[in-house]
Amino acid sequence: MSFSSTSRVDYTALKVNQSFIIGLLVLAFLFDQSWLVAFVALVMLVGTVWPQAGLFKRIYSDLLRPAGLLKADPRPDTPAPHLFAQGMGALVLGVAVLAFAVGAAATGWLLAALVIVLAAVNLFAGFCAGCFIYFQLARRGIVLNLPFWRA
Repeated sequence: MSFSSTSRVDYTALKVNQSFIIGLLVLAFLFDQSWLVAFVALVMLVGTVWPQAGLFKRIYSDLLRPAGLLKADPRPDTPAPHLFAQGMGALVLGVAVLAFAVGAAATGWLLAALVIVLAAVNLFAGFCAGCFIYFQLARRGIVLNLPFWRA
C-alpha cells in the first residue's frame, strides 16, 4: 500500500487511543461493567466512521497535547489501515455487547479481552493486527476505504 509523501499519521494520537481502549476495558472487566464495553465500542465506531470525532483522539488533540503533556509524533503513513483496525475492534466489542445482552458474559469478556490484547500488542510492540489484515486484503484487491479515511 502506498501513500503520498504528505499523508501523515500522529502516532501519539494512536497510542493515546489504544491506551484509553485498554484502560477502560480493563476497568470494565475489573468492576464487571459491561456498559463500559458498549461505551468503548461506540467511541471506536464513531472514531472509525468519523475520525475527527473520535473521543479519545479528541482528548489528546484538545486537552493533552495543548497542555504540553504529550508531543505529536507525525509520521508518513496513511490513516486507512489504522481506522480499519479500529473498526474491527469496534465490531468485536459490538459482538461482546450482544453476548452480554443474551447472558453469555464469559463470551463477552473473552471478546473484550481479545481487543485488550491486540491493542496492547499494538501499543507496546508496534504490531497492528487490524492493519495487517487491511494490507492482506489490499494485496488481494479488496481495498476498504471510507471517504473520511483519506488524509
